[in-house]
Amino acid sequence: MGLRFFIVIPKWFDKVNTFGNIFRLTSFGESHGAGIGGVIDGCPAGIELDMEFIQQELDRRKPGQSKLTTPRKENDEVQFLSGIYEGKTTGTPIGFIVWNQNQHSSDYDNMKYVYRPSHADYTYQTKYGIRDPRGGGRSSARETISRCVAGALAKLVLKQYNISIQGYTSQVGNIRLEKDYTQYDLTVSEQNPVRCPDPVKAEQMAALIEEVKGDGDTIGGVITCIIQGAPVGLGEPAFGKLHAALGQAMLTINAAKGFEYGDGFDAGLYRGSEHNDRFFNNNGQIDTRTNYSGGIQGGLSNGQDIYFRVAFKSVATILQEQETVTMEGEDTILKAKGRHDPCVLPRAVPIVEAMAAMTILDYLLLNRAYQN
Repeated sequence: MGLRFFIVIPKWFDKVNTFGNIFRLTSFGESHGAGIGGVIDGCPAGIELDMEFIQQELDRRKPGQSKLTTPRKENDEVQFLSGIYEGKTTGTPIGFIVWNQNQHSSDYDNMKYVYRPSHADYTYQTKYGIRDPRGGGRSSARETISRCVAGALAKLVLKQYNISIQGYTSQVGNIRLEKDYTQYDLTVSEQNPVRCPDPVKAEQMAALIEEVKGDGDTIGGVITCIIQGAPVGLGEPAFGKLHAALGQAMLTINAAKGFEYGDGFDAGLYRGSEHNDRFFNNNGQIDTRTNYSGGIQGGLSNGQDIYFRVAFKSVATILQEQETVTMEGEDTILKAKGRHDPCVLPRAVPIVEAMAAMTILDYLLLNRAYQN
């Protein structure tokens, strides 16, 4: 009798390309492949598909929308393949694809055997023994198209629960908004290419992005996101806390380097007597006088606005000469070519919103499952 070998697949293994517990997105595709797509499972049935809204969300993410973004031209029109009947979701898996149309793969010929500094080239090559150098392949931010499609659907579901999600650029380089989010008209964010609710700061941010672009360089910054209308109790102790889920969601986004919610690291500056969110009876409803907690206490939503910030690094691919090595470990100089974003912030805002929407909907459905 021959030996039998069993491979035990860890439970987390299905998460490498899949996000969510009940509302789940599995994505596929590469930057210079045929297309980017995904399968959404767990979407409630009977949700009316607002194609104009979904396309609008994709348009907010797509390249070439302003001189502050990569000039790559893509329509990014989504084609749904399943799970939709007469304009409504059926509760079955929703398959979709967005075809790539404007690849310039030859721009990456000089990077085929060279590792770009701070990029995924070296780690992917070492882990898999092979990589797609065209636009970064699977590590490209173009993968986030699938997140925006799923996020748009999640937003349509959350709208029925009067839950809204709004993100905006709050910092580019050393230019930042000084006021609390409640002091701004956040709807103004979509009126400028930086997606900043302060028109004066937006102009300064845009000027800085143009400056670094002219130098063949890149710049990072911070996106702030607010979730309003979430009910009390979203989150699962002890290892499924809502802020941990939001943090995990945000840190899967390309170039994301940090996450904080509520007062974040500034919370360490205060005493408890200064920082506690005191409860009071607000016309028969339990309310808090402040919201230093960022709408989450004990890992569960408390009914207040949930707000958090995501820090993004400068784009790794720059149009300047840099020291690096070849795949054989030989020192060399690389000057990248091609079309690249000088700053990810403007196009990352809808991605942050999409990941937040999927997370909140997923935890809302988990709550419903327990209640039922």
